[in-house]
Amino acid sequence: MYIVQIASECAPVIKAGGLGDVVYGLSRELENRGHTVELILPKYDCMRYDHIWGLHDAYKDLFVPWYGGAVHCSVYCGWVHGRVCFFIEPHCEDNFFNRGCYYGCSDDNMRFAFFSKAALEFLLRSNKRPDIIHCHDWQTGLVPVLLYEIYKYNGMWNQRVCYTIHNFKHQGMAGSEVLRATGLNQDAYYFQYDRLRDNFNPFAINLMKGGIVYSNAVTTVSPHHAWEAHYTEVGSGLGHTLHLHQDKFTGVLNGIDYDFWNPEIDRYIPCHYSIDDFEGKQQAKKALRSHLLLQDEDKPIVAYIGRLDQQKGVHLVHHAMYYALSKGAQFVLLGSATEPAINDHFWHEKQFLNDNPDCHLELGFNEELSHLIYAGSDMILVPSNYEPCGLTQMIGLKYGTVPIVRGVGGLVNTVFDRDYDQNKPPAKRNGYVFYETDNDAVESALGRAIDLWYEFPKEFQQLAIQGMEYDYSWNYPGKNYVEIYESIRHT
Repeated sequence: MYIVQIASECAPVIKAGGLGDVVYGLSRELENRGHTVELILPKYDCMRYDHIWGLHDAYKDLFVPWYGGAVHCSVYCGWVHGRVCFFIEPHCEDNFFNRGCYYGCSDDNMRFAFFSKAALEFLLRSNKRPDIIHCHDWQTGLVPVLLYEIYKYNGMWNQRVCYTIHNFKHQGMAGSEVLRATGLNQDAYYFQYDRLRDNFNPFAINLMKGGIVYSNAVTTVSPHHAWEAHYTEVGSGLGHTLHLHQDKFTGVLNGIDYDFWNPEIDRYIPCHYSIDDFEGKQQAKKALRSHLLLQDEDKPIVAYIGRLDQQKGVHLVHHAMYYALSKGAQFVLLGSATEPAINDHFWHEKQFLNDNPDCHLELGFNEELSHLIYAGSDMILVPSNYEPCGLTQMIGLKYGTVPIVRGVGGLVNTVFDRDYDQNKPPAKRNGYVFYETDNDAVESALGRAIDLWYEFPKEFQQLAIQGMEYDYSWNYPGKNYVEIYESIRHT
């Protein structure tokens, strides 16, 4: 198949979050399976040009219809770690992608409406006719709308769209000006409830809703998150729309890159190890203690790696830190806060615990250090309020670091409680799960993990090894997406 990905990110050249990792990882997996994949991205002024090889003109004079006229664009082509990427650069006073940032501008909805229009115009004018167009999140929600309301009648009648939602909280609200700009001029038609009108604001169109309504297949990033979005408030108001389109909606678990996250080959850890040779993990633990100036005593290390914000259950991170210390464990934290109040709070804690030989708080993010923490820790804590997929727990499993997670989103699909999971035999269980958002809940799971480490160390090591046996690479997601593509190709 010939597949084109249209997205606002692709790691490592454009990366603000997990979306970039998914776009790159899935594209590579699809190519490994023998499919032809190209990516269309905005040409931001602040992207990592050092990750692009052979950047050159691909289409010099692309005129994208916009309001009553057209915007002149240049399209460049380059290779991002082996992936063929096209970058669209508009030449206009709006400077859509010359802002020094990827997101966060007051006209984001107009910026990405333009990008969606320009991506399709480029496919049309360059005579590219992919079997599948795969687009992502609200930024490209207009792609299937424009395809089926305009471009289908200009020669692109045979293309099919798969639309993946990574984050339901950001949906892309806009007014009728987006319709006029992109050529979708019939306000009364698009403001109908069964098309683009927001489910709760009759004066706004919802770009993510448009993507759901007009796509041939809609996915999100884990099976359990798909259920949550459909039936709970996690869908942020789109539950009824998902219900109306439930026959084409499913959850596909993200994967992680085992060329990068793998203790057998990881260049950032002092000693490699595997399921068959687990001794190296003890050396990594020793190196982690040395690096962070923790005392070298026979204790478990509990780690937290990630943002410090409400989504990640920051109140439980704080409580777990002191609970772990009270249970005779060491605690390591690596993360940065997204709000000043949370940042101030954790800086206060860092100063308070500075002389504690069993605790280290690293406020910020350090890629190399994260690898050493995954390898050197015994347990990884993921107490999220909501978590569409989650990569931390999957990385932890690969490194033989037992995950302790809250039972939401993709965490439910990847971590199976050692003591209580009824759907997995004991030999297939790989961690600890709790469900409530209070201190007692996190204590129940973390306490069981620490007790097992102290009282039955061989059983704890066996649990860690059982986690390493799981395959959360892009292998299975790639297979699932190919099946989805095949199912919509001939509809």
